[in-house]
Amino acid sequence: MNIAIIQFPGSNTERETLMACRRVGLNPVEFLWNEPAEKLSNYDGYIIVGGFAYEDRSRAGVIAALDPIMKQIKIEAESGKPILGICNGAQILVESGLVPGLENHRVGIALTDNKRVKGDHVIGVGYYNTWANLQLTSAPGRCTFTRHLKVGQWINVPLAHGEGRFIIPGELLEKMIANEQTVFRYCDNEGIISDEFPTNPNGSMHNLAAVCNPAGNVMAMMPHPERTENGDTIFSSLKDFIENENPVTDHTLSFDRPHYKVENYDPNGGSTEWIVDMIITDNEAVSVHNALNHLGFDVAISRQTHWEISTDGEPDSILQKIDKTGELYNSNKEFINQMTAKENTASFLVRQKEDMIGWAKFESLTERFEIDGISEIKRGVIWNVTVNSGNLENVLGNLLDTHILFNPLSHECYRIN
Repeated sequence: MNIAIIQFPGSNTERETLMACRRVGLNPVEFLWNEPAEKLSNYDGYIIVGGFAYEDRSRAGVIAALDPIMKQIKIEAESGKPILGICNGAQILVESGLVPGLENHRVGIALTDNKRVKGDHVIGVGYYNTWANLQLTSAPGRCTFTRHLKVGQWINVPLAHGEGRFIIPGELLEKMIANEQTVFRYCDNEGIISDEFPTNPNGSMHNLAAVCNPAGNVMAMMPHPERTENGDTIFSSLKDFIENENPVTDHTLSFDRPHYKVENYDPNGGSTEWIVDMIITDNEAVSVHNALNHLGFDVAISRQTHWEISTDGEPDSILQKIDKTGELYNSNKEFINQMTAKENTASFLVRQKEDMIGWAKFESLTERFEIDGISEIKRGVIWNVTVNSGNLENVLGNLLDTHILFNPLSHECYRIN
């Protein structure tokens, strides 16, 4: 039973995954993203490993999800072969639409910034690592990777990610629960599932740690079962599934998610905008530019950080105090700039629907630095898209449909010009 261990530039947990597969009698083979994709058909199963594919530029998993190799992965999934995405691999499966498995692999859910809140205070944002309990909440035979577990049983495995919070539209979540696609949920040491930190370590909806597609042969899992023998049942279940000739289920999933809307940006009239540019090369913009060029878009991309600062008092003195803290930009490599209009260029402001970074910065400035008069801080990213050839609006529409700039489940997008 040969298992392709899929690696992208920035993947870094292949060694642990190889070891976990070998512990249960599987034969793992390292498979790089730039090898001939048709070779994948020679394998019995696939694991997309954790790490930071393309350094998580734009957001975790999205550039890898647009890589040509994922077209073949989708073909293998449709044939019933098992596919496991761990951490960054889970993010790639979500961004590629392989989970939850809507028609035509339409993006239906998001994995976004961690949310660690306790007592109405942000106690942390970004990357977080700990050990977590994952409780099986679907029938063992419902998913390829849970065949050796029992309902209600939990495993204790490491967790390490910065964008691991599942966001799912309420109606779709209800259908997935009824469909037994909500495979693992975070619980405490007594097996109790409670939606609070630290039991829920990243703020995921429904305490979700892993979800599968309707057929049960594709699973996106944020924690790392490969890093401990506690997780070996995931891999032994994979082996059992292959030995039993890939017994997928006949479940289906339908959900008519409304098409995203890009509104025109209308800033708060009493706010101040800071547009932050980089002095050094912006590698994130370069990666997005290269990915779009590989997809056939003749465009140029630049990126800026956007802060919208609302104040109650005299703004100039408040802004001067904020500036001195260095909280909102690093003066060693960034500076406050202005937007300039360019021919055949459109700018899009992308914000998290639940802006954890803005919330954390607000608390830091008002509580740690004790700056009075700040009422709200919002953070976003401005993507400037220059279309070199083709009809401007048509190109922009097709580009936005790749979701490389934002996931409509977790982000809002506004057009500035």
